[in-house]
Amino acid sequence: MAKARPQFRCVECGYRTPKPLGRCPECGSWGSFEPEETGAAAAPAVAAAAPRLRLAEVDAAALPRFSSGEGEVDRVLGGGFVPGAALLLGGEPGVGKSTLLLQVADRVLRSGRRVVYVAGEESPQQVKLRAERLGVSGGLELIRDTQLDAVLAGLDAAGPELVVVDSIQTLESEGVPGSLVAVRTATQALVRWAKRAGATLVLVGHVTKEGTVAGPKVIEHVVDATLYLETAGLYRVLRSAKNRFGAVGEVGVFRMTNAGLEGVPNPSEAFLAERPVGVPGSAVGLALYGERTIALEVQALAAKSPYAAPKRVAQGLDGRRVDVILAVLERRLDLRLGHLDVYVNLTGGLRVGDPGLDLAVALAVYSAVMGRPVAPELAAVGEVGLAGEVRSVASLEARLREGERAGFERVLRPGVVRTLEEAVREALR
Repeated sequence: MAKARPQFRCVECGYRTPKPLGRCPECGSWGSFEPEETGAAAAPAVAAAAPRLRLAEVDAAALPRFSSGEGEVDRVLGGGFVPGAALLLGGEPGVGKSTLLLQVADRVLRSGRRVVYVAGEESPQQVKLRAERLGVSGGLELIRDTQLDAVLAGLDAAGPELVVVDSIQTLESEGVPGSLVAVRTATQALVRWAKRAGATLVLVGHVTKEGTVAGPKVIEHVVDATLYLETAGLYRVLRSAKNRFGAVGEVGVFRMTNAGLEGVPNPSEAFLAERPVGVPGSAVGLALYGERTIALEVQALAAKSPYAAPKRVAQGLDGRRVDVILAVLERRLDLRLGHLDVYVNLTGGLRVGDPGLDLAVALAVYSAVMGRPVAPELAAVGEVGLAGEVRSVASLEARLREGERAGFERVLRPGVVRTLEEAVREALR
């Protein structure tokens, strides 16, 4: 029998080397090599065949869930927490991750379930101060330790149904806390514990400057759902980037108050609350933000440019798409923009790349240049083609329902108007 020779493999990209390296020459990851045995080995014992199950015999409706106590969180999760599921919540420092999870932990606790909050970053006194400000019950159990083995032993003794770990980068297992190896090891150990214990696990993860969760990519592969909490002006937006138990792309909207994060069940009303009526350069579009439809205001301003090359500024929208719409307005509607600086803004602080906002952008710019306001009872939805046509968009029926709920009497949409010229004539008459 040939003697097995040790080799080392990068867990990030699969690169192999006969000796361990500090940094992978293939993908650049640090501390990512693990030993593996190669060569002849003893024949493994024959395992018993795994039982088979027909897909028709699976009852998907029997999947158990329990509410987080916050409607916007339940919306993003697909109906609530699933026992045994592992979730990763990412976001920039100070965005409100700890605040949101402390509120959720309190509401789950008040529903009669046992909750443990693992505070790796803050002292019990700091958690207590935040809890008093948020009105959190004093019955919430805390674990203040960063040693992975001690945390796992504490969870075994407590037997919770919901565990919040804030944050995964603080746990010590192998290597330096927060390193690739330490984060990966801690995540895998906690996920295995959650599956075995049937408890819901929520991990908090910091993000890098690129906006992704810091640490190895394997974190997102191991967990069942990846959520991001982001800032959008005065609001916070919770969105799902991965969800094995619900739709990907769902979003929840929150307002930060002195008492913590408050869910906004009707974002359209919130984003249109300060909309000026009867002012040129303002139009309302029915946008698809993730899987959610929201009525948003598009504002445009045109001013004589002092420069040889006029400025084009777009905030909250794809600047290249706005440039295309401006070109269509010039070519198809003979709207002269060559001597004007044009500024387009999506109010509310959201950033939306939905082509369904094209028509609202075009109406706002045309209204600003001509000095004629768009009818206040009117909303618009549709993609603008290069020939000046108004094209269909995804989820049109859902957008129309949102427009009706937001109180708009008329909606310019594909089928009602066929060209951009018709839309302008209907909106500014």
